[in-house]
Amino acid sequence: MILSKIRDPRLVTIRRGGTLTDADHHLLALWAATCAEHVLPLFEAVRPDDPRPREAIAAARTWVRGELGMMAARAAGGHAMGAARELTGAPRHAAYAAGQAGAVAHVAAHDLGAAAYAIKAARAAAPAGQADTAGRIECRWQRTQLPDAVRELVLDDQRLRNDICWSVFDG
Repeated sequence: MILSKIRDPRLVTIRRGGTLTDADHHLLALWAATCAEHVLPLFEAVRPDDPRPREAIAAARTWVRGELGMMAARAAGGHAMGAARELTGAPRHAAYAAGQAGAVAHVAAHDLGAAAYAIKAARAAAPAGQADTAGRIECRWQRTQLPDAVRELVLDDQRLRNDICWSVFDG
């Protein structure tokens, strides 16, 4: 569960009654794709012939360029999550990160899901006793990737939803 029961209007597009501009929605999608792509090798190491997570990340970027519809990007995200289901550990979390990135086109708040799953993947891939450190490093790296225009929004959202995102944003 990575979505709040009450939706934050800052993460709802203007045309749906929120305050999120299309430009900022696109920035969130690109950031989510970057977070997911950072850990994608953890999935591809065990499923090199399964393109679904990589396709979901590409779909998010293609949606931002206006070359793919929202429903197609969301479907690609769902297919990536399907790739995760039979796996465990880091590969599973990496595929879920990609799926969440694809879903940002539909619901902007999935950006935090991509980031949270990427942190979980980094933690799961870490050597014994180093998971917390790996998670903090991944979280810090993600924050360096944040576009200035959405930085404060994402950092505040991380604070607000940290508890439902497995407390991965503590670092």
